[in-house]
Amino acid sequence: MRRALWTLAVLLSHWRRHPMQLATLLIGLISATALWSGVQALNQQARHSYDRAAAIFGGARTAMLVAKDGGAFPQELFVDLRRAGWPVSPVVEGRIQIGGRSLRLLGIEPVTMPGEAGNAPALARVELQAFIAPPGRMLVAPETLSQLKLAEGARPQANNGMQLPPLRLQQSLVPDVLVVDIGIAQEILNMPGQVSRLLVGKAGGKRAALASVAGDRLQPIEPDAASDLERLTDSFHLNLTAFGLLSFFVGLFIVNSAVGLAFEQRLPMLRTLRSCGVSARMLNGVLVIEQVMFALIAGLAGLACGYFIAAALLPDVAASLRGLYGAAIPGQLTLKPQWWLAGIAIAVLGALAASAVSLVKAVRLPVLASAQPQAWRQAQQRWLKWQGASSVLIFAVAAGLLWLGDSLLAGFAVLAALMIGAALALPPILERVLALGEGISDKPLARWFWADSRQQLSGLSLALMALLLALAVNVGVATMVESFSRTFLVWLDGRLASDVYVFAKDDRQSNDIRTWLRSRSEVQAILPTGRADVQFAGDPVEVFGIVDHATYREHWPLLEAVPNAWVRLRPGDAAFISEQLARRLKLSIGDRIDIPATNGTWRLEIAGIYADYGNPKGQITVNYAALTRYFPAIPQTRFGLRVEPAQVPELIAAIREKFMLDDRSLADQATVKAESRRIFNRTFAVTAALNAFTLGVAGVALLTSLLTLANSRLPQLAPLWAIGVTRQRLAAVELLKTMAVALITALLALPLGLMVAWCLLAVVNVKAFGWRLPFQVFPLQLVQLVGVAMLAALFAALLPVLRLARMQPAGLIRIFANER
Repeated sequence: MRRALWTLAVLLSHWRRHPMQLATLLIGLISATALWSGVQALNQQARHSYDRAAAIFGGARTAMLVAKDGGAFPQELFVDLRRAGWPVSPVVEGRIQIGGRSLRLLGIEPVTMPGEAGNAPALARVELQAFIAPPGRMLVAPETLSQLKLAEGARPQANNGMQLPPLRLQQSLVPDVLVVDIGIAQEILNMPGQVSRLLVGKAGGKRAALASVAGDRLQPIEPDAASDLERLTDSFHLNLTAFGLLSFFVGLFIVNSAVGLAFEQRLPMLRTLRSCGVSARMLNGVLVIEQVMFALIAGLAGLACGYFIAAALLPDVAASLRGLYGAAIPGQLTLKPQWWLAGIAIAVLGALAASAVSLVKAVRLPVLASAQPQAWRQAQQRWLKWQGASSVLIFAVAAGLLWLGDSLLAGFAVLAALMIGAALALPPILERVLALGEGISDKPLARWFWADSRQQLSGLSLALMALLLALAVNVGVATMVESFSRTFLVWLDGRLASDVYVFAKDDRQSNDIRTWLRSRSEVQAILPTGRADVQFAGDPVEVFGIVDHATYREHWPLLEAVPNAWVRLRPGDAAFISEQLARRLKLSIGDRIDIPATNGTWRLEIAGIYADYGNPKGQITVNYAALTRYFPAIPQTRFGLRVEPAQVPELIAAIREKFMLDDRSLADQATVKAESRRIFNRTFAVTAALNAFTLGVAGVALLTSLLTLANSRLPQLAPLWAIGVTRQRLAAVELLKTMAVALITALLALPLGLMVAWCLLAVVNVKAFGWRLPFQVFPLQLVQLVGVAMLAALFAALLPVLRLARMQPAGLIRIFANER
């Protein structure tokens, strides 16, 4: 033990003499841990919210009985099953509007509610009599109560004008959910004697066969580990995880470079320790302990930084999930102990992985070979050939995954293989380019420039690989976002064709507004819309109703359709479906689908497929009149208006004055489009931030590599100074070499980034969201990104170059004399 401690003290003395290398190592570990743990904190926070939503009063986590057609069924089945020994409890579910806000309403029967059904035990402790007896109680989450701007005990009105029960705060509820007694819910939702589903408890006892009681009207649904919301948001969180993993690996490049160069400089020290009797096993064990120590220190610092990164990005993530998926995420981080332990573990594993190659090389080198300062560089050519062959093999794997893969994970695997193969191919390509430059140069200093760049490549290759990956991802994601942005804006012009949008607080007010609007000469058309949420093929789907009007016929973003598609839509037996629904279920024009509706199964023929960007759910568009026939209870409170553009402000002011509508309930086209663009921009704010972090880490990797190499390169530069090359000219040559290899790397990153963009648009987006965006190239954007990369390289090279330019002649004389 004492010998191990002395060995550790000797090894640590290297870091005292080279504090910059120690800073490099710690910065790499801290940045890798911070970015990875920050992303995981965001994912953990979101998934915790999904768990709360899924567990609420028997969601996907509780066994259920539902109608085979997906609709409601008679309450008598609940009574029959209870008599037959089934521990079931009825639930009614629907949506209501309060103050222009759409909320999910759950009606439960607290007496029979299974104890394991989500938050039911918390409910059992409220005053049961007050909850059941008129006027009842309506349980509400604190966030919802705040958003409604109501006080506890208030009695709001529903969209149908009904006075709702007094609001009671329930801390365990998720936002946008209201809970009342089932009898009150049936009255509010106009579902007398109807039940949406039956929750099945785990209580034992003899049960009659389901078919003998309910016939073929009900089917069991087993508890699901993943809720609808989790399935919808999987692609978003996988995207975040991919960025976090990329940033983690870029940070490990810094660690690998620092550890590798430190081992090279410590080879004489390792030889001395081995000669003094320290075994190879003990030496490597102490080296591992040294790395674990650094990893623990950097891991704790990285977790702290990761927490602040997650806290800074959480508002944008919450806005993205709310805008895209309707997922309500709390605005404060609540992290579990597992997050801290996982962060420390990933820091330790990352440090060991980054130093594994150096450890293996050190243990395999003989004692005498360890005294050769160039022992590792002699194998550089063999490593380049190995890297080139490996990159070709990995590119072949990427091609195979692209050809045979059919999942989102396969799409990300293609991206990973593409980037790893390109990173491995970079050093051999740079070697060939620099060798070509050396071959065509005839002046001595120019030939030395290219030859020395080749020699320096071994120390810079990892940093340049990190720069290549970071820049390629920036190019790919920026191209994807810009393509999406331009396509989205064109699509938005088609979907938001009405000039004014009105959202009444209830059906009565909606009728009053429409009656008043018919007397206004500036109103050219009133275009009501409606929406019903159903379960179709195991997933949530929106059924959207529109009227037959030129506004939709001229602007609706149809991708393909039958002849006279709009005429075919009028009778109510045909529908348009969104592109993502068509891709997910492999539906095409002419296929027929059966939709569960309130008034029975609705059979529809597919007459068209349209683009529906930004909507994670599948959507089915039907005639509005047919929608109200099959779903008579849907709120009829939304409609658009066609108005002369010059008269829009005057009409909005008149509506607001007469009906006291706020900005949430009344907006013009420009306002709605601006809000849609704001949501779109916030959706990609997290991606942009992670892009910037990744590129910044790559810049730090290049800086730390150059600083670490600076001292070891002085023996190669001192002879040039001795034969008459000035320090300033040497500094300029060093700067030019760094900028040259950075420029070559940046130019190679452009085609790689465009391939990444194509994969994101044509593979990942299709698998994740169901829509495919057109691939576009933006030359000005590419030039800007190359400029940013060169600027990062310039800043990284500036400090070591300035140190060289300002070095005293006496220092160079001493180095030159020592080398001789």
